[in-house]
Amino acid sequence: MRPRQRIERLRGRHALVDGIPFSLPVDSRDTPALMAAFPISAARAAELIPGDEVHPFRLGGDMGLLVVTVVDYRTTDIGSYIEFSIAIACTHGLDPAPALLPALLQGRYGTGQFVVDLPVSTEVSVKGGKGIWGMPKHQANLDFVIRKDKVWSQYDLDGQLCCRIEVDMPRWTGLPMSLPAVNYCAFRGMLNKSYIYFRGNAGIKRPLGRVARLTFGDHPRMAPLKRLNVRERPLFAGYLPNTQGILDDHMESWFLTFATPPAEAPEGLESVVDLGLGREWLAPPDDRAAASPSSPR
Repeated sequence: MRPRQRIERLRGRHALVDGIPFSLPVDSRDTPALMAAFPISAARAAELIPGDEVHPFRLGGDMGLLVVTVVDYRTTDIGSYIEFSIAIACTHGLDPAPALLPALLQGRYGTGQFVVDLPVSTEVSVKGGKGIWGMPKHQANLDFVIRKDKVWSQYDLDGQLCCRIEVDMPRWTGLPMSLPAVNYCAFRGMLNKSYIYFRGNAGIKRPLGRVARLTFGDHPRMAPLKRLNVRERPLFAGYLPNTQGILDDHMESWFLTFATPPAEAPEGLESVVDLGLGREWLAPPDDRAAASPSSPR
């Protein structure tokens, strides 16, 4: 049975996982989103991916992609929240894949994205996303601002700017899009693979134009990302004013393996076991922090 067929057969059923009630499928509605993909150093990106079986997707030579996706979830089973994803486009297998080909043969090469950082607005989103799907979620100060000329989102933590992404507003947002996506995440010493399906209309900006701006702040969480040599002009940038999404309840996981025994224990269930079902957001980020950042990109 195909994944979407199985998901549809579950429609109308209910689940209670880790104290979180779900009406299946696990979906979202009335959801705007922005996306941008910036060329980076694939070799340096490989240093951020643990284990030996996930590899940076390569456009050619040493060029990989950093994918920033911010979703303003307005209608879900766990309430409204913002999710700010910073990820590396990747493949999955014993060996690195050829350049470009995984974009066409996604199933063969396990094409997806390895999620490096995933701040969200609410505690319950952390509890579910990390505890159930193994995503690196944590609560942070987030916003999602839509204006006539641009859309942006800012991510602050501990009173410091972490990351800000701005995308110029497309003139037309009527392009139909269906976006099945694969997320790879590391948690508990395991590699977790999950599936999400988005559909909606989009507006796409021209490739490699000055149509989006990515800024990293001075928070220590951003230090590894600053070493990726992120290019100024995105290969892709777009805005989706209203999407619907389904997060598959099916997932896969493997042990992360290394040539030598790991020196430190990875983050484990202790980070989620005592979390509650809170839907309260932290205070919005301080937009002034991005007015004159000391460390752009």
